[in-house]
Amino acid sequence: MIKAKKRLGQNFLTSKSIVSLIVSSAEVNQKDTVLEVGPGKGILTGELLKYAGKVIAIEKDRDLIDFLKDKFKKEIEVKKLELIQGDALEFDPKPYLIKAKSYKIVANIPYYITSRLLKTFLETRTQPEKIVLLIQKEVADRITTKLSNGHRKESILSISVKVYGTPKLIKKVPAMFFNPKPKVDSAIILINDISKKNFTRPKKIDEKKFFEIVKKGFSSKRKLLKNNLNLPDTECLVKCGIPVDARAERLSTEDWLCLLKNSTCAEL
Repeated sequence: MIKAKKRLGQNFLTSKSIVSLIVSSAEVNQKDTVLEVGPGKGILTGELLKYAGKVIAIEKDRDLIDFLKDKFKKEIEVKKLELIQGDALEFDPKPYLIKAKSYKIVANIPYYITSRLLKTFLETRTQPEKIVLLIQKEVADRITTKLSNGHRKESILSISVKVYGTPKLIKKVPAMFFNPKPKVDSAIILINDISKKNFTRPKKIDEKKFFEIVKKGFSSKRKLLKNNLNLPDTECLVKCGIPVDARAERLSTEDWLCLLKNSTCAEL
């Protein structure tokens, strides 16, 4: 019997209806190559194999690799499933996508790798066209937050996602649908329209510089943005329609992009 390993953050999904919703949210079809991170016992893998042209599943746990090899022996033999033992945070999808023009990421991932996984695959040159993840509900809320709701606040994480794509919260998933049951609820999020358009011509915004400024802006949450960025005056903020007494958490992705594009902000 395969038991979940706490050190790997394993919580196996048990609900078939949630699995179906994850796959349908990703709009998986026979033309798709899907990368699944942390297939676990294969409940999501099995559903993906029904609809995708090919599934590449990367699993860190050696015991689960052996389990999955036995469970999906036929699918592996016909090359519909490629099972890889390794760390998804160090995985380069490019060599595995020789025949595929694009790919999607669909996965139930350990909570603790959420931020790093998103950074890895959103910043890479080989970006997925779509990402659907089952993650901690609190983190899903942070990523999909909308400033139109007065009490909502942006974060480095939410800006880091939104500058590449459009995140959407699909559904809350109670802890009871996992084994072992985690202490918190989860949620399915979808990230659509993934690209690097904000860092390519004609905008010509430097990707590295963008994140340096965002991190600097959030460096001291209690301070005003103008103080964190060491601005000599507020002209830069005014030209972007940003209140002079704003804190970083109140800026949208478009606000940050404006700061980088505006010639009066050259001192940044």
